[in-house]
Amino acid sequence: MQSFQPPRRILMGPGPSDVSPRVLAALARPTIGHLDPEFQALMEEIKGALQRLFNAPDHACVPLPAPGTAGMEAAMMNLLEPGDRAVVAVNGAFGGRMADMAGRAGASVVTVDHDWGQPVDPARVEAALAEAPTKVLAFVHAETSTGVRSDAGRLCALAKAHGALSVVDCVTSLGGIAVDVAGWDADAVYSGTQKCLSAPPGLSPIALSKRAQAAIAGRKEKVRNWLLDFNLLMSYWGGEGGRTYHHTAPINALYGLHESLVALFEEGQQAAIVRHARMHQALAAGVEAAGLAFLVDEAHRLPQLNTVMVPDGVDEAAVRTHVLKHWDLEIGAGLGPLKGKVWRIGLMGASATAWHVRLCLTALCEALAAQGHKVDVPAALAAVDAKLAA
Repeated sequence: MQSFQPPRRILMGPGPSDVSPRVLAALARPTIGHLDPEFQALMEEIKGALQRLFNAPDHACVPLPAPGTAGMEAAMMNLLEPGDRAVVAVNGAFGGRMADMAGRAGASVVTVDHDWGQPVDPARVEAALAEAPTKVLAFVHAETSTGVRSDAGRLCALAKAHGALSVVDCVTSLGGIAVDVAGWDADAVYSGTQKCLSAPPGLSPIALSKRAQAAIAGRKEKVRNWLLDFNLLMSYWGGEGGRTYHHTAPINALYGLHESLVALFEEGQQAAIVRHARMHQALAAGVEAAGLAFLVDEAHRLPQLNTVMVPDGVDEAAVRTHVLKHWDLEIGAGLGPLKGKVWRIGLMGASATAWHVRLCLTALCEALAAQGHKVDVPAALAAVDAKLAA
């Protein structure tokens, strides 16, 4: 065997995003023990930083030792028991995954299905909640498969009004658009590190309300997942000092998350949200000047996940291959019913810069031209510059 030397890619797909040099440097710091007093102090800093990031001062906030999907699984497995009713809004791939996990937890699952690319309809969700007592309402705030945003505050209010706990997928939203757990009065909210936080994949920040914690503590039977059982997990993460062994924490990955949070707070959370919005507006101007169209209506688009329609007659996979080969640029393909029909372009965290926008448009237009689909590159770039100058 020889040492692996990865190519230098520009990551503008649905995740992971580019990781900054300072976060990469943090990952290389000396490993210490997971019960070392200095590491325990770092754990407390991370917990407080996640409360600030989620705006969840009264929630228990910890990073789970696995990617964002672990947050989804932890929420479902901890809150649901066999026979519980769960209403799951499905408007893309990850809403569908939530429904699958709820079923694996033994719940009676009712899905509220939407066309992909549409936000969750609160009226249809309310009708489903009104049909019978419900333990959990689950939905995706920022659907990664389509680039659409749903109204988390309104949906969480519906859950509370009907006596249900709310589970909110914020994997793609956290750090890129406003996530207001306290304002939403949400119960279980989870995310991932590899998108707008621009840390490597492998951790899933989660926030649990006092209502959610009480529901978990009052379960009739054990959680069907040992590693992510919140009752066991908090014996390690629960408080400073007196921690008991639960698992060997991913020490260096937590260094990286900590550094990414330091960088985000240095920039300012609101400033980061404004940056993501500005870069999206610039990209959208260039995409439209190039004669391309978006899947999602402007009012519901995510700035950090842009779903662009593939023009008729264009081989979308060949475009992705071209930009990877000639530009070292990664953009994403469509999932499910959108396979072959869209590209998913990420403007997340360290990948949300004017340089990324210009490079992506230039590479995309070149790849289209290679298939005989002519676009006006100067006009596209001029539209980007005009928007950035506004």
